[in-house]
Amino acid sequence: MSKLKAFFEKDLKHYVLLVFIASVLLDLIIETLGRHSLIGSIGFMVQHPLVFFCNVMLVFAVLSLSLLFRKRIFMMCVFGMAWLVVGIINGVILFNRMTPFTVKDLSNLEDGLSIVTTYFSVKTLIFVIIGAALLVVGLILLYRKTPKIQEKINFKKTIAVIIIIFLATIGAIQGAMKVGILDTFFGNLAYAYRDNGVTYSFFITWVKEGVDKPDNYSKAEIEGIFTGGELGDDNVYTPGTDDDTDVDSTPNILFLQLESFVDPTMMEGVEYSKDPIPNYRKLLENYSSGYLMVPAVGAGTANVEFEVMTGISVKFFGPGEYPYKSVLRDVTCESSAYDVKQMGYTAHAIHNHRGAFYGRNKVFADLGFDTFTSLEYMNNVTKTPKNWAKDGILTEEILAALQSTEGQDYIYTISVQGHGKYPTEQEIENPAITVTKAASDEEKWTHEYYANQVYEMDLFVKELTDTLSNYDEDVILVMYGDHLPALDMTEETMKSGSLYETQYIIWDNFGMKKQDKDVATYQLNAEVFKRLGFTAGMMNKYHQNYSGTPGYMSNLKMLAYDMLYGDKYIYAEKNPFQQTKLKMGVKEIKINEVVQIGEDYYIKGENFTEFSKISLDGKVLKTVYLGPTILALNEEVDPEDVSRMKVSQVEKNKEVLSTTE
Repeated sequence: MSKLKAFFEKDLKHYVLLVFIASVLLDLIIETLGRHSLIGSIGFMVQHPLVFFCNVMLVFAVLSLSLLFRKRIFMMCVFGMAWLVVGIINGVILFNRMTPFTVKDLSNLEDGLSIVTTYFSVKTLIFVIIGAALLVVGLILLYRKTPKIQEKINFKKTIAVIIIIFLATIGAIQGAMKVGILDTFFGNLAYAYRDNGVTYSFFITWVKEGVDKPDNYSKAEIEGIFTGGELGDDNVYTPGTDDDTDVDSTPNILFLQLESFVDPTMMEGVEYSKDPIPNYRKLLENYSSGYLMVPAVGAGTANVEFEVMTGISVKFFGPGEYPYKSVLRDVTCESSAYDVKQMGYTAHAIHNHRGAFYGRNKVFADLGFDTFTSLEYMNNVTKTPKNWAKDGILTEEILAALQSTEGQDYIYTISVQGHGKYPTEQEIENPAITVTKAASDEEKWTHEYYANQVYEMDLFVKELTDTLSNYDEDVILVMYGDHLPALDMTEETMKSGSLYETQYIIWDNFGMKKQDKDVATYQLNAEVFKRLGFTAGMMNKYHQNYSGTPGYMSNLKMLAYDMLYGDKYIYAEKNPFQQTKLKMGVKEIKINEVVQIGEDYYIKGENFTEFSKISLDGKVLKTVYLGPTILALNEEVDPEDVSRMKVSQVEKNKEVLSTTE
């Protein structure tokens, strides 16, 4: 111990150099975890030394704070551990999805924890808990064993050194940004982490949020975007007043966003016993279709639906940001739901997953929806081996939404069956689709599981289109995959050469002409409306009239900033969109009577589900679900309180989504 102490006391004379060396080693470890390869991280350091240096400086700046403490070695380890945890989490996440770990993921922590058992086995989670406990014990031992510096800390000199390190870090990063060594815009988050390093990229996802204010932002610039008279003489948009809704046909409009749905045969090196998507492929051939450029890969469903609904590119926001978890918690936003409601439509959202996931049970009210049917309002749900709800249930729910009103309906449905994580061992006995060629057994089982989920989703698509073919109202159905699955893919292994393309179909039951076209997700709604002759909505007008023109994307970004963060010049400086009173579920949950048998109470009613709980004055009581028409109370209550009992829909994280009147 005395030798160790002597070493530290001698070496601490050169402590700043020690911290820098530790920062280099730590950043190399973080890159190795992110790339799942030591050789890859060393290659990154050698091939991009200036980029690597900027990443090291970020680590160095944080570790330099240990100079303020007498137990410097211990505090350096504590600060270093914070960076190491980021690296470990990023490495683990990249084993399960293709999008790296960002600061924005911390705002989704509750959602992430709610599905953690889907990605990791109980044994793995136990090891994680044990590892965390050992880490705490290790830090305690480290604190006890590492010596303090003997001399008194000269705080003026120390703070001056830290300031110099921070200024050097800022200078290095800003200089690298100006000369283009470091990227400031992340069009592709996965590539950004690869090319710019993990620590810098993670840092940028923290400091950059929302849509940046354009340099030329002004009332005059906004009012000068529309030059064709689409917004009247004042060049500001007034919903309804500036919309031409005189069209011959107003069909029911359905969007179906299919989770991780792509053509498995587009992946090189894997072959199957038969076509996994025969029905979808037939629809691609016979109806309007094309490639859909999506903003996400392996994850990011909520951002895809945001783009489709609003016409705004999420690339304008901070890297890894989810508008559902940030700006849409505070403001309403023009959307396709608001637009069609001007024409008398009722807007419905459907999702066979948790209603509170990504805060949809609140956000959809800010996007103009009238109803939202989530998993908690569905009966007879079957699950995949990885515990995701299968999509077959959605046909019934879509029909229920269509039949819930006398007028026309706009329905945005988000599926979940194709969701990862995909197993690396055989999970399905007697599968409908088998993999006949793969590079390894692990790849075989992973792709076989995925292909069978896609096959069942394809059967659901056929069931839905067959059902709608016989529906007695006109229907247009827009279907597409939200992003590629979280499989080990690269541009080279995709026949399309892109990780950001899926395929969409515009199906209908009234004989629309086939028109094939490739579009981006933020253009899809405007394209569908254009084919229907709909011009409602400012963003639809913009995409329909100015797509491909000079300044198209810069003006789109300016409109996005004005709508969500700016002075709303495009709306005459007042947000015209009011938050809706979102109704959870289209089927009314009713209490018909309370029955007492002996000392037990039962509630008879309608449309109960496994998530229905008896509640009293806001408190959720112990309940046994006996069927869609009966619930049993499993605890004692005062007989005088029985008349006040209600039924609440309670999601798995105990959030109450709705309660009967």
